[in-house]
Amino acid sequence: MTKKYKVFSWLLFDFANTSFSVMMVTFAFPLYFKNVICAGEPSGDALWGFSVSISMLLVAFISPVLGAAADYSGKRKRFLFAFTTTSVIATALLSLSGPGMALMAAILFVFANMGFEGGLVFYDAYIKELTSDKSLGRLSGYGFAMGYLGALTILLLMKPLLSGGIVLSNVQNIQQSFLWVALFFALFATPLFLSLRDAQREERTPLSMAAIGRSISEVKYTVRHIMNYPDLARFLLAYFFYNDAILTVIAFSSIYAQNTFGFTTGELIVFFMLVQTTAIAGSVIFGFVTDRIGPKRTIVITLLIWFVVVFSAILSDSKELFFYTGMLAGLSMGSSQAASRSMMARLTPAEHVTEFFGFYDGTFGKASAIAGPLVFGLVSAQAGSQRVALASLLLFFTIGLLLMTRVGSAGSRPTVKG
Repeated sequence: MTKKYKVFSWLLFDFANTSFSVMMVTFAFPLYFKNVICAGEPSGDALWGFSVSISMLLVAFISPVLGAAADYSGKRKRFLFAFTTTSVIATALLSLSGPGMALMAAILFVFANMGFEGGLVFYDAYIKELTSDKSLGRLSGYGFAMGYLGALTILLLMKPLLSGGIVLSNVQNIQQSFLWVALFFALFATPLFLSLRDAQREERTPLSMAAIGRSISEVKYTVRHIMNYPDLARFLLAYFFYNDAILTVIAFSSIYAQNTFGFTTGELIVFFMLVQTTAIAGSVIFGFVTDRIGPKRTIVITLLIWFVVVFSAILSDSKELFFYTGMLAGLSMGSSQAASRSMMARLTPAEHVTEFFGFYDGTFGKASAIAGPLVFGLVSAQAGSQRVALASLLLFFTIGLLLMTRVGSAGSRPTVKG
């Protein structure tokens, strides 16, 4: 396989898996779970929040261990395949869910989201094999751009099925859309598994007790000594806070638009299509910017844009203004995520790349997805206003920005001992 085909297949995986993210996490399934499966009952919010949190919590715990196991065994692709297959099968089974099946749907979603989120650890770790440090920002940006293009594509394809609304009367079309998401994910993820190869290493059993024990020991070592690598530690802590806020904005965007501004299903589809379009532009443009000025400065710029987004969303008094706010959010979403992945790749030593990305995508990335929605929900319930809850996220962005300014040059890598 040529290098260009390997890079393209890696990018195509982002195109594939973001279809799951936009349909099953951000837009269609959350509304379907609340309005149809739980018949609009308030308990549906609690069960949905618990399902998201438990899936993220499990990934946060297992990602570093499995990442270390993948580094030790050299079987990274097998781990990625297992997680991807789990997500695809669970998503397909969610097409059978319907009214009164809340517990079954919640369990299936936990497996589907674990497969999606857990797979990102192994997927992201491939980036150092595919390009040089000088082009990490560009390739990371292309990856996110392809992902948002995949999200835009699945929204366009599913629009006819969802045009009748996410309501009981349209349940068969909605269920069919989930099956199409599973097929879309599987189809466009396949080239990666055909083109990329695991490194040739001494034959070891990746899931043996000895391998898992060694992986746990490596993770404990990393946790104990992570403060020896101050730039990496500060970046991960900064990422925890600002990613917390970003993921919360994403998770509550459809609910906020519907409850605060009265968006219809059709308007939501158009809204998310516009967000994906500007996210594509942000990922590509800021990918070049990252390679030119460095990931640290790029992340600081994107966080400043997020401040503008949050203030605009709080002060918006019309659907039109919120549409523009969403487009700006898409621009900052693609750019901040692409620059963050580039920063992590530059700070990570090659021999521990999957393990360290286990902390980045798993422990820090997923744990932050637990804290943000919890704070948003509590503030919203106490204040009786989603605008006030959105304002609470400014604290997370502020802490993340302040910590980010203390991160040193990304060109200076830590050296892992042992």
